[in-house]
Amino acid sequence: MKKITPFLWFDNQALEAARLYVSIFKNSKIHGSEKFENSGPNENETVQVVSFELDGQQFQAMNAGPLFKFNEAISFTVDCKDQAEVDYYWNSLIADGGEESQCGWLKDKFGLSWQIIPEQLTRLMSDPDPVKSQRVMHAMLHMKKIDIAKLQESYNAG
Repeated sequence: MKKITPFLWFDNQALEAARLYVSIFKNSKIHGSEKFENSGPNENETVQVVSFELDGQQFQAMNAGPLFKFNEAISFTVDCKDQAEVDYYWNSLIADGGEESQCGWLKDKFGLSWQIIPEQLTRLMSDPDPVKSQRVMHAMLHMKKIDIAKLQESYNAG
């Protein structure tokens, strides 16, 4: 049992979001869903709490009305081994109304922010040669979805 579990507040899409996320990430499942009648921010509302797991990470989500919204101050990073994984997660999470942002960031259709980051980005940006790592950083800053080949091109330039 992990000590820290992300808890996500949704207006009314917690179960829909959990179903989407478990369909995208391997080794994922919904553990359960409970409804609590007359317990929302307004006495006559129903709160739904959904417990789910994404590739070993436990989450809980709650339908509790429109009082709070997601923003970029919190995001989830998805570590990817290659461009195929970057493309898969990127395309899956922006489908049906998600939004691309900059530098490997996106918002899914529920407004939750994700960072889709290939392991090569970290390796290239941490090169001890500051000229090479700066070229990689500059290239990344001009990308929405991370393109590993372009990062490598920038790294090798010069």
